[in-house]
Amino acid sequence: MALEVTQVLLNAQSADGVVRKLAEDNLKQFQEQNLTVFLVSLSHELANNEKPAESRRLAGLILKNSLDAKDTVRKAELVQTWVSLEPSAKAQIKGAVMQTLSSAVLDASHTAAQVIAKIAAIELPRSEWPELIGILLGNMGGPQVEQPTHLKQATLETLGYICEEVSADVLAQDQVNSILTAVVQGMNATETSNEVRLSATRALCNALDFAHSNFENDMERNYLMRVVCEATLSPDVRIRQAAFECLVSIASTYYDKLAPYMQDVFVITSKAVKEDEEPVALQAIEFWSAICDEEIEIQEEYGAEFSGNSEVPYFRFIKQALPALAPMLLETLTKQEEDQDQDEEAWNLSMAGGTCLGLVARTVGDDIVPLVMPFVESNVSKPDWRCREAATYAFGSILEGPSVEKLAPLVNIALNFMLNAMKDENNQVKDTTAWTLGRIIEILHGSEVETPIITQTNLPLILSVLLESIKDAPNVAEKVCGAIYFLAQGYEDTAGSSSPLSPFFQSLVQGLLSAADREDASESRLRSSAYETLNEIVRCSTEDTTPIVMQLVPLIMQKLNFTLEMQILSSDDREKQSELQALLCGVLQVIIQKLGASDATKFGVLQYADQMMGLFLRVFACRSATVHEEAMLAIGALAYATGVEFGKYMQEFYKYLEMGLQNFEEYQVCAITVGVVGDICRALDDKVLPFCDGIMTQLLKDLSSNQLHRSVKPPIFSCFGDIALAIGEHFEKYLRYAMPMLQGAAELSAQQVDRDDETIDYNNQLRNGIFEALSGIFQGFKNTKAELMTPYAGHIMQFIESVYQDKDRDDVVTKAAIGVLGDLADTIGTSVPDLFKQSLFYKNFIDECMSSDDQQVKETAEWAQATINRIVS
Repeated sequence: MALEVTQVLLNAQSADGVVRKLAEDNLKQFQEQNLTVFLVSLSHELANNEKPAESRRLAGLILKNSLDAKDTVRKAELVQTWVSLEPSAKAQIKGAVMQTLSSAVLDASHTAAQVIAKIAAIELPRSEWPELIGILLGNMGGPQVEQPTHLKQATLETLGYICEEVSADVLAQDQVNSILTAVVQGMNATETSNEVRLSATRALCNALDFAHSNFENDMERNYLMRVVCEATLSPDVRIRQAAFECLVSIASTYYDKLAPYMQDVFVITSKAVKEDEEPVALQAIEFWSAICDEEIEIQEEYGAEFSGNSEVPYFRFIKQALPALAPMLLETLTKQEEDQDQDEEAWNLSMAGGTCLGLVARTVGDDIVPLVMPFVESNVSKPDWRCREAATYAFGSILEGPSVEKLAPLVNIALNFMLNAMKDENNQVKDTTAWTLGRIIEILHGSEVETPIITQTNLPLILSVLLESIKDAPNVAEKVCGAIYFLAQGYEDTAGSSSPLSPFFQSLVQGLLSAADREDASESRLRSSAYETLNEIVRCSTEDTTPIVMQLVPLIMQKLNFTLEMQILSSDDREKQSELQALLCGVLQVIIQKLGASDATKFGVLQYADQMMGLFLRVFACRSATVHEEAMLAIGALAYATGVEFGKYMQEFYKYLEMGLQNFEEYQVCAITVGVVGDICRALDDKVLPFCDGIMTQLLKDLSSNQLHRSVKPPIFSCFGDIALAIGEHFEKYLRYAMPMLQGAAELSAQQVDRDDETIDYNNQLRNGIFEALSGIFQGFKNTKAELMTPYAGHIMQFIESVYQDKDRDDVVTKAAIGVLGDLADTIGTSVPDLFKQSLFYKNFIDECMSSDDQQVKETAEWAQATINRIVS
């Protein structure tokens, strides 16, 4: 049944582009014409020890990718394809990949382990391949049978991957026990092969989710913890690192079981942080970060309600370890690398220590301050730049957690010192100082802070230093932009027509534009940060700076026009053009929103509307998802500002609108375009009618598509409501297509069984979208064709009841549901009075909403109650 594929697999990896493309096309054609033979052939290639390692590796990779995908829709298709294969073909493939585990070629056995786990992820939940775990455990040998080292290594790897792929309830407890036994034996010091011990340690990390009942048993838990702790002392650095990764996972999964072991774990982690190689030390610090995460979550969830006799396990491990933990973390801060940047992706000991110190501060609050400040004070003026930078980093790390009362006096003293440190001779000291200033301003500045750190007295000096430092190296300038961003945000709620920032507004705008125009602005995200900060100071600006904001419009348009004239000679040029266009469209969007929000300033947008729209339409010629998103958002803002006048652009803009709605691959673009349709409906009202056939057709296609990301579907339903509200009775022609879609989505929502956070959140978004659609349709038909909704009244009432019964509904859905209940009663209630007499759940729902803290929910419930009372009486 299998065919020869070696040469085509080798050709698919050829350095010759022509040869490679031909081979890739041949593989694709083979896959499409006879998938079964294709997969069997790949599995035979993978299993054949006579074949080249390169062809075997690619065969395994293609096989793995035929079983799984990141995209959920594609993944479901691949699963169904596998399930539909002939049993004999599946048996051949499984036999071949299981055979490959015994291959001495590690690349082949490693790939086979991944393929087996992907098949297991499909079959084990369906109660298929029941013999798999038994066969794998047999590979580990026993007292009388010694298996080859490479087979044990590959088998442990497979068991680890299977535990990673399948959910904990799929395997029976006796299987879990057997897997853990095999894994722990593999980790044991009596195992002579480090490769086996490493695979076993990594497998345990993946298997921990399955070990809940084992961790409930004192003896089994003690044994597992002992084996893990012993592995942290292995002579092999890879095993030590994997063992600490196990401890991190245990901290997150079994926090409530850790108390008896914490003293030993502190000794182990402390030794690793101080003495071990960096990959191990990083995981040792990560253990304490994981403990912080658990304790912060407990505090946030239970807050003031938490008491000592609570049933919730809360051991205050961080508070107990603090006297020794804080000095250990502070010591790591002086282990910086040269040219280290606080926001760089490279992770090292000082960055991990500072991050953990920040989590510790959030966990213990004020208690961290006296332990850190002596370190800050003794190091901040030392000649060694590492000491100065570490002191500043320590101070910046503990700003979130302690009370304002505890921090304010220290920050007031430190502020002038920090401003002077922006002139430090060392780049990293300036970088960290700018970051710390940003943190100070973010946390201790704003209308909610009773004693603000930023005052009329020190503001001029702060701004003078920031505007000078924005000319510094890109990494420093980028942090300065962040500080200015938070400075503007803190004045957002300034009452009156002026802000303390107003006298400096022109200088800030010029400084940010100059930073964005620098030759080196692409380094350290400086250009993006400068424009994002410009957006924020415009957004938070007051009336007295409106003339400056207005002057920005032609300037930003000129810059956008320049990008359209740029000479594109390379992919780097194209990337720079796309980035600039996205950023400039983003600035125009914010300016349009700011000026368009008031009749007194709207003319600042209207006088340039034609030119702006022309530029946005030209931007659409660039095929970049990011540019399309930003241009679409800017057009949505322009539609809102120009109102009915936006109609004159629709003829030319419509084709791009349609392209956006068809953009399944870049689904964020599609989602934003759906939002813009809503903006246009609100701007044009019934003037949007000539374009509604095309828009509704595309929205219905989007809803029917399995390719479109599910997150776009709730906004599409909301968009139905926008369209119905805009065109009123003319929505009748779409009703017979829209309502079945809404009913189907409502039924799907009611049947949702998964209770994970992501599913609950999506379900709430979906239900809110449905309610927004129904509300728009009811109100659109209210005065003319309300009777058209009568046939759907029963189904809508059932949907509202199912939402009422769901304890996971959020406040937004509650408000939307009670609103639609009122709309139903107000619009067609007199036609279906029996519906309200028979469905009495609504009384409890209204009572619940009447006692809500949300005033709008309460008022909507009162209105719904009064409307229903009129009908029932």
